Amino acid sequence: MTSLLRYATLVIACLITGCASLPPAAPRAPEQAIPASPQTELGRIALSSKAGPTDRSAVRPLPQASFALDARLELIRRAQASLDVQSYHLGNDKTGLLILRELRDAARRGVRVRLLLDDFHTAGLDRALLALAAESGAEIRLFNPFASGREHAATRWVSFFSDFSRLNHRMHNKLLVADGAIAIAGGRNMADEYFMRSDGANFLDFELLMAGPVVPQSARIFDEYWNSDVVYPLAEVVHTQDTPQTLKDEFELASSEARLPRPDTPADADAFGEPPLGKELARGELRWMQAEADAFADSPNKAIGTRPAGAVTLAQRWYAAMEAAKSQLLVISPYFIPGDKGMERIRAARARGLPITVITNSLADTDEPLVNVNYNSYRVALLQAGVELFEVSSRQMKRNGVMRRALRNAQGRLHGKLALIDREWVLLGSMNLDPRSALLNTEFGVRVRSFELTQALHYAYLLDNVEGVYRVKLGPDGESIQWVGTGDESNEVLDDEPDSSMLTRLQLLMFSWFVPGDQL
Repeated sequence: MTSLLRYATLVIACLITGCASLPPAAPRAPEQAIPASPQTELGRIALSSKAGPTDRSAVRPLPQASFALDARLELIRRAQASLDVQSYHLGNDKTGLLILRELRDAARRGVRVRLLLDDFHTAGLDRALLALAAESGAEIRLFNPFASGREHAATRWVSFFSDFSRLNHRMHNKLLVADGAIAIAGGRNMADEYFMRSDGANFLDFELLMAGPVVPQSARIFDEYWNSDVVYPLAEVVHTQDTPQTLKDEFELASSEARLPRPDTPADADAFGEPPLGKELARGELRWMQAEADAFADSPNKAIGTRPAGAVTLAQRWYAAMEAAKSQLLVISPYFIPGDKGMERIRAARARGLPITVITNSLADTDEPLVNVNYNSYRVALLQAGVELFEVSSRQMKRNGVMRRALRNAQGRLHGKLALIDREWVLLGSMNLDPRSALLNTEFGVRVRSFELTQALHYAYLLDNVEGVYRVKLGPDGESIQWVGTGDESNEVLDDEPDSSMLTRLQLLMFSWFVPGDQL
């Protein structure tokens, strides 16, 4: 009887959840980013980076997780005027709570803190977010939020499917701007697995530290989202009977060092020979690459199925840039579904002799196996068109001593999103090469023109002699697939998906029949 009562209670709660709707948007005055100023430490350092032409930006790659986390924490700790932070996923874990604590401390120093989160992954975080929002000078807004059922995963999923056409659109953007002067953009969310701090699986990702004209461009994009009708202040969506002080005390305990181990200190130098950001900021200067750089994003109204007349999506920009490649195209995407139109573009590029290389996740190491099954249906066609195809594998990566120490017992997964064009252009950001990024989610990206940066990425990631992957090739019959190990003296050749069982492959194939490809 008790089980039946619980089930009935859950059903009633789900029905109530499904009927809920968002409150009418309250009028609010638009807010703007605070521009860089030489009155702040970061503003002075950013201004000193303009050693070249005034239209050029300064960029610096952040390929390694420990250095990327250190850079975030240093910028937050040194900010004096403003912090604008945008993310798809803030983890309810030691990394996410640490970042919330650092933002709280910044607000207490008098820094204006604006935190914009997509609402899909905020389950369990409401009280911590309310605690930060209770600080003077800190404000939190949620993109396309859940109207109710926020407390539990089960009721969230009921809400999701009862309001599918709205909640299926998410904000996938990632951006941090400190004092309007220095920014970080790329693919990392703010959770343990994006900074090699998870015991289960960790993502290999990429970001760019930026100063110069690309930063105010990025800040204007943040403002467009912050002031959008698709975004709601936290207080309009999340309610509590507790006092602000109760929430603050609870968060103080939950985020204390006694509860949450702090990250390890980064090594003395990263893959490019650069020290951690904090050490350079302490000297008052940074070493940069001078480059042309521009920031772009989808309209936030993409989330409600509309966008301003004449607006160009990020996917359209990126595909046009890749189509213009003349000598080489290298694509890195954790989820890769070219679709029929993409295959047409690839065949046309190959017909004019363009070498194309694609690096994506293997089935065993993806966190989205249904996406991988959809990608699988294009593999033979890609190989027949002459595309060089590689799949990231934990087992292959751990043949390298450095990666083995970094991953320890955890699985390794690709999460970086990059396109390198003609050793001249780099496209990076939050966008995967799949229908969901193109059609459903909003995305943020940066386009950089720099031979120096493309060369550095080829060197750091061994892109001219790819390791830690399986090379995928056609079998002897020209219709089947084989996987060839790299960096392996045994020259391992497999005829079946590496590190996955037949049962797993059959189950995923059956599930894929019920999930439309444009949802992946």
